Amino acid sequence: MQVLKTVKEARLFRESLKEAPGFVPTMGALHFAHASLMRYAKETSPYIVSIFVNPTQFGPGGDYSSYPRTLEEDLEICRREGALAVFAPPVEEIYPEGFSTQVVPSALTDTMCGLSRPGHFSGVTTVLTKLFNILRPSKVFFGEKDYQQCRVVMKMIEDLNLEQEMVICPTVREKDGLAVSSRNSYLSQEERSQAPALYAALKKAASMIEAGEEDVQKLVSEIKKIINLDMPLGKMDYVGIYSPDTLLPLTEINGEVLLAAAVHLGQARLIDNIVIRKEQIKL
Repeated sequence: MQVLKTVKEARLFRESLKEAPGFVPTMGALHFAHASLMRYAKETSPYIVSIFVNPTQFGPGGDYSSYPRTLEEDLEICRREGALAVFAPPVEEIYPEGFSTQVVPSALTDTMCGLSRPGHFSGVTTVLTKLFNILRPSKVFFGEKDYQQCRVVMKMIEDLNLEQEMVICPTVREKDGLAVSSRNSYLSQEERSQAPALYAALKKAASMIEAGEEDVQKLVSEIKKIINLDMPLGKMDYVGIYSPDTLLPLTEINGEVLLAAAVHLGQARLIDNIVIRKEQIKL
């Protein structure tokens, strides 16, 4: 497995390949959910992993400086999972002096996480555009936990006529239901014991929809009630029911829906979602 540090090295490595690789973009601090993405990638083609803590997707007061950086451990995971190479550039390689261009998404970011994290998705789409151009992968692999990010990136690929195919992989969870995230390491023991309430609340609303409940306000109230009761240390960012395509809030249940929520718990910001497909809804 090669470790690539510069754009030049990455491009030369890409040119040496006979076929376009798969690509798993990460910010490092890898865990078994990242390993799951790598396994999905490996099923389709040889693949490259990037490890880059992207400063432009952190807002003022964000956790950029404290975000866990575990490069040697990350490289070992990538070796174990069979990655062809890891692209782990320093910040100045991606954003050299004088860098001034952004890829700015629009409508899909005016909701959910975009409301409380202004500029976040511009940072995501800008760095991904650069990485896609440098590595020229065929398929790119993302986790469904970051549903809004997936939709934003899919729209970017479509709008900019990029050649990548996006593969959205199922959310990986701990045994108690908590979605696996690098930021879970921020949780204290007490906070960690309360964290599964987020997914439990979404699951309860999902079961109500599947049983025929159509009252959006009742569903949102149920999610909030469970979070307030079982996660007293949490502070809700948003809770809502959205269109899986447009991410706009829904006022009625008449097709596929996205249940999504974000909660601040100690130093961590937890996000989670459940997509209810048409075939799951009782008519």
